[in-house]
Amino acid sequence: MSIPSCAPELGLAREILATGGRVRLRAFGSSMLPSLWPGDVLTIEGVSCHAPVPGDIVLVLHHERPFIHRVKQRQERDGRPRWITRGDAVPQSDPPVTEGELLGKVLFIERNRRIIVPRGRLSVSDRALAWMLCHWDRLRSVCLRMHSFRNKSALPGTAANLVMAERRPEVS
Repeated sequence: MSIPSCAPELGLAREILATGGRVRLRAFGSSMLPSLWPGDVLTIEGVSCHAPVPGDIVLVLHHERPFIHRVKQRQERDGRPRWITRGDAVPQSDPPVTEGELLGKVLFIERNRRIIVPRGRLSVSDRALAWMLCHWDRLRSVCLRMHSFRNKSALPGTAANLVMAERRPEVS
């Protein structure tokens, strides 16, 4: 899943997440099917206080391009943590990301006026569906088309509605 990298709101979101705040982003793409669908609104919290664990869905930057993928593994290299991420419907893992590239963790998913708390692990049926969506382009295309007909909010919006930020109140 991704958000448009050209959106000027990305810099604002990055700044808010770096201070432990929360942002809401609209997801695009199909790499996280069936966990995330195009049009889902994700509430993401900065990871400055706690490191993500395998199974968490996170917002990362790869070459200044934002992606929302699941943490598969945590590694240590030269005493520094690195995370391996991968989309649920993608066959290969992403290159390792460092603390500076790891922006936030998905807390909630809003879909069809429902709030979903992401699970740390996919069920067996969701893993099977993710594998099929990854390897069968026609099935993925049909599922995405059915989703867009069922959920008109899944259609891409303007850049203005991609980021709605909230800052935590200052504590004295």
